[in-house]
Amino acid sequence: MLDIVDRHLRWLSAWTIHNANHLRDSRDDLKVGGHQASCASISTIMTALSFHALGPNDKVAVKPHAGPVLHAIHYLLGTQSREKLQAFRGWGGAQSYPSRTKDVIPVDFSTGSVGLGVAVTAFASLVQDYLVAHNAIAAADTGRMIALMGDAELDEGNIYECLIEGYKHDVRNCWWIVDYNRQSLDHTTADRMFRRFDDIFRTCGWRVVTLKYGKLQQAAFREPGGEALRGWIDQTPNADYAALTYQGGEAWRARLTADIGGERGVPTLLARRDDAALARLMTNLGGHCMASLTEAFDAARDDTPTLFIAYTIKGHGLPFAGHKDNHAGLMNPAQIASLRDEMGIAPGQEWEPWAGTGDNMAAALADLVAATPIARHRSPVAPAVLAVPPIVPPAGDEQSTQAAFGKILLDLAKGGSPLADRIVTTSPDVTVSTNLGAWVNQRGLFRRQQLADVFRLARIPSAQKWEGGAAGQHIELGIAENNLFLMLAALGLAGAVFGERLIPIGTVYDPFIARGLDALNYACYQDARFLLVATPSGITLGPEGGAHQSINPPLIAMGQPGLRHYEPAFVDELAVLLAEALRLMQAPDGESVYFRLSTRAVAQIARSDDRWQADAIRGAYWLKAPDERAEAAIVVMGTLATEALQAWEEMRDDLPGLGLLVVTSPDLLHRDWSAATTADGRRRGAAHIATLLAALPRGAGLVTMIDGSPGALSWLGGVDGRRVAPLGVDRFGQTGDLPDLYRHYRLDAEAAIDAMAHLFVRGP
Repeated sequence: MLDIVDRHLRWLSAWTIHNANHLRDSRDDLKVGGHQASCASISTIMTALSFHALGPNDKVAVKPHAGPVLHAIHYLLGTQSREKLQAFRGWGGAQSYPSRTKDVIPVDFSTGSVGLGVAVTAFASLVQDYLVAHNAIAAADTGRMIALMGDAELDEGNIYECLIEGYKHDVRNCWWIVDYNRQSLDHTTADRMFRRFDDIFRTCGWRVVTLKYGKLQQAAFREPGGEALRGWIDQTPNADYAALTYQGGEAWRARLTADIGGERGVPTLLARRDDAALARLMTNLGGHCMASLTEAFDAARDDTPTLFIAYTIKGHGLPFAGHKDNHAGLMNPAQIASLRDEMGIAPGQEWEPWAGTGDNMAAALADLVAATPIARHRSPVAPAVLAVPPIVPPAGDEQSTQAAFGKILLDLAKGGSPLADRIVTTSPDVTVSTNLGAWVNQRGLFRRQQLADVFRLARIPSAQKWEGGAAGQHIELGIAENNLFLMLAALGLAGAVFGERLIPIGTVYDPFIARGLDALNYACYQDARFLLVATPSGITLGPEGGAHQSINPPLIAMGQPGLRHYEPAFVDELAVLLAEALRLMQAPDGESVYFRLSTRAVAQIARSDDRWQADAIRGAYWLKAPDERAEAAIVVMGTLATEALQAWEEMRDDLPGLGLLVVTSPDLLHRDWSAATTADGRRRGAAHIATLLAALPRGAGLVTMIDGSPGALSWLGGVDGRRVAPLGVDRFGQTGDLPDLYRHYRLDAEAAIDAMAHLFVRGP
């Protein structure tokens, strides 16, 4: 019965893609695409997993190109509609690749950027361990975190970064199932890699289960001549095997006869089978054998991480099976009609779930599907919102935002609020240098086994008093930014996946965000909620030089959906914005937040009232409000507020009414302005930045200042047509102290004064 389910999943996935490319009206004449061969390659694996092996708490990341099979599974379950399948890859239809946020069916983990959906399952397993250790979920309610991957995904470096990190943390309850069809987009994969994968994973503590031969092949091996056949299969290059699969039984017979026909028993073994039976035998690999798959899954019920390498044929059961060009190939109308006839499906019945099986079998199949745990899947109840405790800015006349962040976290750690108990911090080996040390001293490292602080026990003085154990709230990572963002993704999905909210806070050096951008985008795409604190930042990190000085992260943040950017100038701004971030991360319509902080200590300012706070949350506020005499204003973000204030003091007598605008989020300002000025009905009324700039007389110019790309602020001139003199960094930095660097890169008060003069020299 599972074999019948498999055939129908292969049919429905192929028909869905065929409908999108050949039957549905096309208004742009572009190929819709889809991956019929990739779906056929993995359909047996997905059938065995979904309708036999999956438990109620298991979570699965499906390989991107098998999306149509996942949709077909849910179509059989009744949780996907025919209309969505008919609109596959169209507006409002089933997505090309499984998506938590875009598909209506349950999707545990989005996939698409290859390798990331695989790696996130290991981090999700670690999150599950964390929740069990903190008594948030019961050990009896745990499940396996499962990734279905194509073998070409094993070329992705993030797989191995994750594998090493998982070994460090003793990852458990994780299955990775490789659809080992040995074909990628462009070519047939290298033969020698199989044994390397085996070795790599075993070395990292994984059990490796290889499913190379199906039951038909295993039976044939027991016949006279069978050992010769096994040896031939093991020695034949991948490309040859694929080509023979495409050519069929006659080609198999000719090649086997030529290569091993002289071996004892082989002629009889071949003669016993006609061409069709011989082709079935030679393509009966482990990944297409239901009995082999179900037995292997049943034998791996403990919590040992397991890699299943399931040999398959790309395009199995389809007319272009084995052809090296079949990755994006599509069956033509004659071929799909032939497949429909083989299935016994009458024309016009193509979308019927169990067409061609007969009424009695259809009823039995429906019962089988309905009885599986995934048919009773219920999404976790949304966890309660945690109250944000008061966040008081640390006292001090001169402070850096990075140091203040560490002090605020320490206060939260000591305060013992429900929110603090749900905070999980993580960092790629920069915990101390990003000021998380005090938090870790207070809350400890998370470890599955108790970890003593050897230096403390030896009475060696150290500011870091780190002990690890099940109660710890900091997950330390190795130096791999990709892993940081995958860890944040898994932590940020704890509420959606496990029904238990966590408040993830990750720190990283600002210039190295770019090393994990794909994983950061992946985390945001599936609406994981986390706080990213990037520090130190900018050319302000003077002595480190250009390799450690960030230029473009403000622009990165502005272009990343689902991620709000804040760059506070003063410590009281940080406190207000951090409280907003902790609220926003939990809101149904909220998002993740990225703070860009600095190691530079700046003089704090006295406030006469709190009215600035609401504007700061929206992206900008007037620190020095202009009046009707103003001919210009300075616009500044972040640590350059010191230079901006100095320039304002030096120019205010010559420029009466001069304004000073502090920007806390160019990202939020730009979004708001864009929404207010487009005609798509998303909002009505003036944008916040337009309201603020309206306080300036028409014709007044702007000098913008940012320790980063000037483009993050220079667009402000387009809000209401003002002249702009942008100051910022658009070159790699040099080592040096701040006076030298700010003078050379035109970020000091003198540069602001010169830029203001240039505004007036240019004229309106």
